[in-house]
Formats: sequence, structure tokens, C-alpha cells
Amino acid sequence: MDKVAKILIDKIFQIKEFDHQLALELFRYQYSFENGVYRQWCDTLGIDPEQVKDITDIPFLPISFFKSKEVTTGQFNPELIFESSGTTQTVNSRHLVKEAKLYQRSFLKTFEQFYGNPKDYCIVGLLPNYLEKGHSSLVKMVHDLIELSGHKDSGFYLYNFDQLAELLFTLEKQGQKTLLLGVTFALLDFAEVFTGLKKQHNFCQPLNHTIIMDTGGMKGRKKEMTRQEVHDVLTGALGVLSIHSEYGMTELLSQAYSKGEGRYHCPPYMQVLVRDESDPFNLKTSGKGLINIIDMANIHSCCFIATEDVGWVHSGYFEIWGRLDHSDLRGCSLLIANQ
Repeated sequence: MDKVAKILIDKIFQIKEFDHQLALELFRYQYSFENGVYRQWCDTLGIDPEQVKDITDIPFLPISFFKSKEVTTGQFNPELIFESSGTTQTVNSRHLVKEAKLYQRSFLKTFEQFYGNPKDYCIVGLLPNYLEKGHSSLVKMVHDLIELSGHKDSGFYLYNFDQLAELLFTLEKQGQKTLLLGVTFALLDFAEVFTGLKKQHNFCQPLNHTIIMDTGGMKGRKKEMTRQEVHDVLTGALGVLSIHSEYGMTELLSQAYSKGEGRYHCPPYMQVLVRDESDPFNLKTSGKGLINIIDMANIHSCCFIATEDVGWVHSGYFEIWGRLDHSDLRGCSLLIANQ
């Protein structure tokens, strides 16, 4: 199996655009090779693998299974274990990652596609809570990007907003390309004090050399706001033309990026489909509904994930509108019922 997996991984990272036949090959691989959770799910649905001829025929595993099952293709000792943040009242998802280098290969190739070489940036992470809890895929990605940037001022910040603001002022005056990745609630907290700090430091210019990237993460921390409301606040306070966004999750190895207006674009090895809430097996390559994701890099876990995100898939990009209400309670129980 390892030899087959290596051949498939080489194919995955060589494609220039999404390859439907490779996706079908990955489906057959994961169904056939020791992914007990996914295979049982397919069998429960009465899926005949020979009849799966199109990506819209592929069964997608409900994301909730990562909360109660070890979703792996093959047997291995994971080098990384990613865990969702959650709250004390929720069960967190766990993603067993066979190889740390595969995760880095995936996120780095995507980053380079949309932003270029990390060495060109000073990379700053504003990830309180995530950083403090640990086991976060986002923290791992930002940590590695910080190391790869090699800039002396790259690093993580928690709540030391004065120091962070001074750093941005200094880097801006130097004309240094800077990437600030922050969770939503922390960026809003920072924005509240940033205007006053600008006056205090007599800093009048916009952040022309700085990218502000919202990585999500608002639940339970502040009043619920739409993406547009959040980004209006951030652009106004921080003096940037647009807010970039990263779309990723514990259960995936790949990310999509938006450079503004909430329009996310995928790397070639990631594809987003949409399903009807009333008929979850009615899949389309465009339209409104619940989001399904093909993440080819997730070869050692499951490449086909049915999320609880609501959005709109367009030609070439997708939007995320929010989470399905009561998503923790809506996971399909067919697999459990048939065990």
C-alpha cells in the first residue's frame, strides 16, 4: 500500500488543474485499502464502487465522524494529531496525520501558489487560544511558515497589541512585505486599539505593505457578525484595502485562500462541491447549499469530507456563509446504527 500511496502522492502534487480521474482513483484506493470507517460508510449507503463514474457519485464522509472515529487509510503511528478547538461542552474532532512532511508539502505548495515564497515576508501569527491549547493544524502551519520566512521579526503574538502595532509601523516604514494571520476575534480586539496607537505613534500612512489574513474563529468570543461586517471594521481600523482569508479545518490537509470579498480559490488538488440540505446525496459542482470538499492531500485519512458549512460554489471560486445550525446534532447516525 505504501508504494501505491507514494505514486498517488506524486501525481497529486504534479497536477496543474483538478483531475477528475485522479479523484476517482483516490476513491477506489481509499475504499479498497484499510479505511474501515469510510468503507463501512460507503457500504451502509449501498454504494457499488464500480458504479462510481463521476465525482458527484462519490460518497462523502460526514465530518462529525472525526469526533468519534479514527479516520485513517491504513495502519500507522501518526506523526501529528490535530484537534479542533471546540468548547468544554463539545466533543473535539481529531485528525491523525501520518506524515508531518505531507502536511507541510500541501500547505506550502498552496501558499506559494497564491502568495509566493515565505522568505519574502515577515510572517506574524495572532492566534491566542489556538496557540495556548495546542494541537491546532493552523498553529502548525503558521509556525512552519514563520520558520520558513527566516525574518528576524517573524513570530507569534498573544495579547501584546502595543508591541505588535509598533512592529507593523516599523516594517511598513521599511517597505517590508508582511503577513499578519489572525483569528477573527483577536484581529477585532487588535483593531479596537490600533487606531489609538496610530495617533500615539504619529503613524498616518495606510498599511500598504501588509496583508491582513482572517483565519476565522469567532464562536463564543464576541457578538456574531457577518464576514462583511468584520472585514469592514478591519479595513477601516487597520488601513488596508481588503482583508484576505484562509479556509481550512482540522480534518483537512489543504487550504483555500481569498484575497478579498470572501471569494475562496483552491489549489489544483482541492475541489469544492455543494449538496442539498434536504437531499445530502444530490451533489452539484456549482450552486448554493452545504459544502463538500475533495482534499487529495488527505490520502492517509479521507479525501472526501461532507462539512457543515453553508455556501455558494461558483465557477472558479466559492463563498462560505456560515455554519449549519445545530451542526453537532445533525451528523448522520447511519454508521453507528448499523454497527
